Amino acid sequence: MTPQEFVLRFREAFGKAAPLPIAFWYGDVAVNTESRVPRCMIGAIRKVCEGNPLTLTAENVLCGGGGLYTAFHPMPERVPLFVSETEHYKQSPEQVRTYVESLEIELSKKPYLNFVSVDELDSWEGVEAVVFFATPDILSGLCTWAFYDNDAEDAITTKFASGCAAIVTFATIENRKGGRRCFLGMFDPSARPLVPKNELSFVVPMSRFREMLRIMPDSALYQKAFSVVRRRINGEIK
Repeated sequence: MTPQEFVLRFREAFGKAAPLPIAFWYGDVAVNTESRVPRCMIGAIRKVCEGNPLTLTAENVLCGGGGLYTAFHPMPERVPLFVSETEHYKQSPEQVRTYVESLEIELSKKPYLNFVSVDELDSWEGVEAVVFFATPDILSGLCTWAFYDNDAEDAITTKFASGCAAIVTFATIENRKGGRRCFLGMFDPSARPLVPKNELSFVVPMSRFREMLRIMPDSALYQKAFSVVRRRINGEIK
């Protein structure tokens, strides 16, 4: 299924009110050389759904955690202390260090991390993951679709994460090892104000998304039960 065919299928399943997902990849060419990124990149990533391509680099990612989780920089020395004693997201700095080390993040060999709406893709080649920003009703469809051919206990998983780790880090690592997990995120209180209050992220590594594209037409997205949810997503019923 091409990106263009997927957009048609997605609109058929979810309607026009659902934001189109975005795709990201590391590359040697920037899709937007003039990208401006505030201290936290999450707001800029969310705007990609509105048709604003984004390119992140080692220079425009200003947050220490953001540089780590986008694989542009090693973890700054201040991060474990900040996460533990300022944000109180972990009990101790050592806990933060151990957790980050367990992720085994490899620094990017590519200078650019590009984000575009999927309707701007010509193909899926090189894409690391597809990112959905979703309300509970949209998540109902995404989760039902992901569970259709996967009975694993971690078919959809949630891990401790900053907003950028939940979107970029986990899915990139999962894709590169050919994994099948999808990641539910955006529980980070620091990043939540930068997305609509009723949205979470649902990220599918490309290794899994290729499978999901194949089974999409046969899934419950096009059956009666979800058609009622689709009508509510689009304001046809309350």
